Amino acid sequence: MMLSEHPIEGLMKTAMESIKEMVDVNTVVGDPVETPDGSVIIPVSRVACGFAAGGGEYSAGISAKNNSNGDSVGSPFGGGSGAGVSVQPMGFLVVGNGQIRLLPVDDSHALFDRLIDAAPQMLNQIQNMFNKCDKKNTDSNTQPIV
Repeated sequence: MMLSEHPIEGLMKTAMESIKEMVDVNTVVGDPVETPDGSVIIPVSRVACGFAAGGGEYSAGISAKNNSNGDSVGSPFGGGSGAGVSVQPMGFLVVGNGQIRLLPVDDSHALFDRLIDAAPQMLNQIQNMFNKCDKKNTDSNTQPIV
């Protein structure tokens, strides 16, 4: 007597193979696109997968029978499986001009990104203001009194 695969295993394999075909690396990190100025833009997405399978054997008054090979055949099987994939764009990686930036699709992070990008310029301006103040104080102390 040969042990055969249970029908639920076949359902699960089919659903998992379908998910595998739908989701690959290019789904999460898209194909790069080069701009005329030499920058490279890479789309980045969030991928979520869901999977379910179930089934049962029922025997509404049906007893086990033998098939044509003489193997015992159990009760009839009823089952199903399903899978779902969600792809949500998250942002774009921009590589160029000696830096890498993440430009999110969601605007809630845009303010923080602008502040982080502007921080070096603000620090330079503040440092220049202090340097000018120090220079004025030094110049006023070295002038002769007439």
